[in-house]
Amino acid sequence: MSVKVIHTDEAPAAVGPYSQAIQYTGLMFTSGQLPLDPDSGKIVEGDIAEQAHRVFKNLEAIARSGGTTLSKALKTTVFLNDIGDFQAVNEVYKHYFDQPFPARSAYQVAALPLGAAIEVEAIFAV
Repeated sequence: MSVKVIHTDEAPAAVGPYSQAIQYTGLMFTSGQLPLDPDSGKIVEGDIAEQAHRVFKNLEAIARSGGTTLSKALKTTVFLNDIGDFQAVNEVYKHYFDQPFPARSAYQVAALPLGAAIEVEAIFAV
């Protein structure tokens, strides 16, 4: 089976030399999604909840473009500038993912690209 590049204009374009997602052997691996508005290419204004909503909408658009859905997420990794935002992100997360929830890791990091407060990557079954 060959590698397939996934791209959608409904999610922000890559801000570097990478693909929005790659499919291989029934799995789709997304690049980290920032809270970028796909039309303006800028970080959405607002608190961590608003940024998290944008991130998950971007992941949802990429999943759809790759022929899958958020319900088929197997694993997510959440990167936060402030681990104190963990609970607020959990509240948003529950709007996008249902039980059984995907496996997940969450980390506080020193900084994220473009000054974002959150970045999320995911692995999906296709």
